[in-house]
Amino acid sequence: SLGAFERICRYIAKKCNSVVVSVGYRLSPEHPYPGQYFDCLSATLYFMRNLEEYHVDPALIIISGDSCGANFATVICQILLNKRDLPKVRAQVLLYPGLQGLDFHLPSYQQNASVPILFRKLVIYFCFRYLNKKPVFLEDVVQNCHVPESMKLKYKKWVSADIIPDEFKTRGYVPQKFTSYKPEVHEAIKEILAIPFSPLLAEDSIISQLPESYILTCEFDVLRDDGLLYKKRLEDNGVPVTWYHSERGFHGILAFFGYGAISFSSGKKIMDNIVNYINSL
Repeated sequence: SLGAFERICRYIAKKCNSVVVSVGYRLSPEHPYPGQYFDCLSATLYFMRNLEEYHVDPALIIISGDSCGANFATVICQILLNKRDLPKVRAQVLLYPGLQGLDFHLPSYQQNASVPILFRKLVIYFCFRYLNKKPVFLEDVVQNCHVPESMKLKYKKWVSADIIPDEFKTRGYVPQKFTSYKPEVHEAIKEILAIPFSPLLAEDSIISQLPESYILTCEFDVLRDDGLLYKKRLEDNGVPVTWYHSERGFHGILAFFGYGAISFSSGKKIMDNIVNYINSL
């Protein structure tokens, strides 16, 4: 709900003595992909070109988002590397980010496939709807039939269960058996393999230039391993990463922050950890 976002923004603004700008990007399916990225980019560029108006220190710009918004934040940070006329972003704060559409059989996708509020099939359904396409071939996409073998091999060094630390495989992870590539499935949803949708697949030359990063992952979240893989990619490229893992957290837990009786203590710990990180910069 918008109320939850407002509470989070107000909390950060107050606790960090910061200016917080929240982008009300247009939503799909009424406003088709990739308009959302352009909305976020336009708002970011306007803000960064008018910092004096907002009384913001150009050396302390942080770009942040949660879930899908964390995907936008990641992509925006990558795009901004080409904008030499703008201040350098100080940090990116990514809260349970979704960063790739290559592998829906990572340990977190298996372990949390039926954990509320974000089911594995729901992620894929949202991908189709977000792209303004009929949600066909859901089962095939679950099995990764949309990815050509050449692409699986190319990105195995970056997106693979083999890279996920063993402690995250204890809850019944089973390595995926071979599944055949289906060109018609690829054609139906190929956009999710492009960089704007899967910024985890950006080249090292991009990743190595990114700002210091904060990544939140939650144990009971299908997107947990996206965050773990991006953390490793950043660290392998010399980018400092502060990682916070909520062992009891689930996807969307911050939406309940500040709701009194139905808020979660884990959510409060996450928010305080984020605030401490921002204040440390």
